[in-house]
Amino acid sequence: MNRIHTLLTLLILSTIISCSYTEKIKDGRTAFARKQFSVASEMLPSEYEKEKSRVEKGKIAYLIGESYRRMNKPEKSLEWYKKAMDNQYGIDAMKQYAFGLKRAEKYTEAKDAFKELGLEIGSPYEYRREITACKLSESWLEEGKSGEYTLIELPLNTSNAEYAPTLFEDGKMVFTSDRKMGETANEYKWTGNYYSNLYLYDPVSDEVTSFDDRINSSNNEGTLTFNEDFTEVIFSRCYSEVDGDQHCKLMTSTRQGDTWSIPIKINFVDDKANYAHPTLSADGSVLYFSCNHSDGWGGYDIYRSERNPDGWDPPIVLGRTVNTDGNEKFPVIDGDTLYFSSDRHPGMGGLDIFRTFKMDNDTWSPIHNLKSPINSGADDFAFTIDRSENEDVDILQAGYFSSSRPGGSGNDDIYRFEKRYVEPPVVVVPEPDPKKPEPVKPKPIEYKMILNGYVVEKIFQDPNNPDSKMLGKRPLPGSQVFANFNGQRKTFAIGEDGKFTLEMEVNTDYSFSATKTDYLTGENRFSSKGIGKDPNNPTQEFEVEIVLDKIFKNKEIVLEDIYYDYDKSDIRSDATRSLDNLATILFRNPQINIQLSAHTDCRGADGYNKTLSQKRAESAVNYLITKGIQPTRLSAVGYGKDRLRIECQCSKCTEDEHQLNRRTTFKVVD
Repeated sequence: MNRIHTLLTLLILSTIISCSYTEKIKDGRTAFARKQFSVASEMLPSEYEKEKSRVEKGKIAYLIGESYRRMNKPEKSLEWYKKAMDNQYGIDAMKQYAFGLKRAEKYTEAKDAFKELGLEIGSPYEYRREITACKLSESWLEEGKSGEYTLIELPLNTSNAEYAPTLFEDGKMVFTSDRKMGETANEYKWTGNYYSNLYLYDPVSDEVTSFDDRINSSNNEGTLTFNEDFTEVIFSRCYSEVDGDQHCKLMTSTRQGDTWSIPIKINFVDDKANYAHPTLSADGSVLYFSCNHSDGWGGYDIYRSERNPDGWDPPIVLGRTVNTDGNEKFPVIDGDTLYFSSDRHPGMGGLDIFRTFKMDNDTWSPIHNLKSPINSGADDFAFTIDRSENEDVDILQAGYFSSSRPGGSGNDDIYRFEKRYVEPPVVVVPEPDPKKPEPVKPKPIEYKMILNGYVVEKIFQDPNNPDSKMLGKRPLPGSQVFANFNGQRKTFAIGEDGKFTLEMEVNTDYSFSATKTDYLTGENRFSSKGIGKDPNNPTQEFEVEIVLDKIFKNKEIVLEDIYYDYDKSDIRSDATRSLDNLATILFRNPQINIQLSAHTDCRGADGYNKTLSQKRAESAVNYLITKGIQPTRLSAVGYGKDRLRIECQCSKCTEDEHQLNRRTTFKVVD
């Protein structure tokens, strides 16, 4: 499902790779650094064979595995991750290998790999959810052999990505693909395929054509949804840098006759977030979509917005029945039932398809994993019901979904499913014993919502360097948690397992803060709003994590995603989120003061770089002051190129290495 992630990340990457990548690629590492993974996968294997050093062979093998993973070729990636492990590459190879085994549905091996990985980083806690999911998946695979479902791969599939089918008028279908259409199609060297567009499929003629030239553009067009009479379309478009925009947006267009209007942006779209995967309710009054907005629960969440006379109301994020701190994507609303995909709810590998339905008071029922054979170890998503009449009266339900599972034409493919009645096994019920007393009437169902909270800290590759690679998280005993809700405040002392448990009240917002000596105060939130009751599962359990960062005095920590335009020092709009997060940390921890520092890469004169980096550090400080941080708590230092993070021969440094050196950092000072 690599094309899906490409739609959401294309522009961020293009800022890095667009300037100087027209020169010929001479080696696989350079191709990988420039995000040309299809090129890297062709060049790196010969470099691996020629390499004599075992350490270097491990590095190259890992890059090959990563290239194939990002190209959506999991079988090949798994092979190379194993070679990287055999050549002592380390934790990253072990992690990708474990997840690769899970995606390959080798669940017994995956469980062992996750256990070994947890021991290696010193935290079995980190992968306990994956081990549980592997156990569930083994049983779901067996259930999937009942013969209830028939899956049919559609003839429109190619070796490129085809996904997110949407039913159109006259029995036709619109879908997304990165196939080549026309001689002028632009190749995207991440995948070796092309930029994505929307296509129209006619099952009668078996013909695929471009959907509409006003909807498709030189950018990436993605999933779409229609109103009931197909006179309105809403779809996602990810702009290229040349258009001066850096995010994926929801666009809308209307049709008169056979002509679609020029698409315009939907009114609530925020330039600081990515929007995708729209779906309209049957009457067109409610729009659901996926977005990674900062006001969500984490990752991509599913939102809803109601139509008003002037456009759409401000979106509301769905509750914790649906959304997690992972990624929830590809919502499809069908009556009162919502289908969506998630990589965080317990699943079989990548994205799994789940179902929930709307209940009274805007609550959603507990989710249900569609299990095998609809779900697999691969990415499964964009589940759509086909309500047209079937000639086969035995078909109870039919529809379409997308999957990157093996056995298809390649990459993401579209499948039709048909569900039929399967005779249940005969169960012999014993005759009642007249001597036994009458059964006691069941007690009324007692509903509970249990929240299990965990206070954790980050595990760093170098325990004394918070800027080294983060390996995972582990429980942090000895901390204290404060829970605030409905005007109440509860305190929990955290034991060795880092855990606290709370029985939640209905329709209630919770905020949590955790403290421990020598750690920054951490916070998180949860809400029982929107969580419905299920008689078959009266006790529902949820999880929340509070991460406490250890205070490393006078140790620099890189602020991610702080970029500056060439030769400029003002804060770009895409840097504000990281600085906003830093402001939040400072508000939570009024006892600390920090130094903000800016660094340049190795290019340019010393004096020029010192002056530029000082101005950049001062810009970051001034931004925090505008957010209400006291100036006395902040200082700014520009180091120029004196403290390079990556030591490389300057003329041969890759753009990624230059970017790692061109950074903004902060450190806690006395």
